[in-house]
Amino acid sequence: MIGATTGIGVDTSRTGTRENLKAAGERFEAVFTGMMLKSMRQAKLADGLFENKAAGQFRDMWDQKVAEGMAVTTPLGIGKAMTEFLAKAQKVNEADTANSTQSPSQAAVNSSEGKSG
Repeated sequence: MIGATTGIGVDTSRTGTRENLKAAGERFEAVFTGMMLKSMRQAKLADGLFENKAAGQFRDMWDQKVAEGMAVTTPLGIGKAMTEFLAKAQKVNEADTANSTQSPSQAAVNSSEGKSG
């Protein structure tokens, strides 16, 4: 399902388990690191002596593998931050679902129990 206003998918069923969240975080970290490496490669000062398309293609594949390895062994932390954010959002969604399945009188009692006064 895609959100009407943002155009971003709102289906979070795949983030249901901690393992899936961790894998998503590692993959996101790998993509981010790969983009960073690609950007650094584009900022070169001069072409190498033996630079050609084939060498560039193999270099890009190598950079992708390096990025995947870095995401698992020495992450930058952006994947972990994304994983924690999704885990918190999942808990909020679960709480909303639990409140919506209660009758209105139960929800009112539960919300008034937390208030002191």
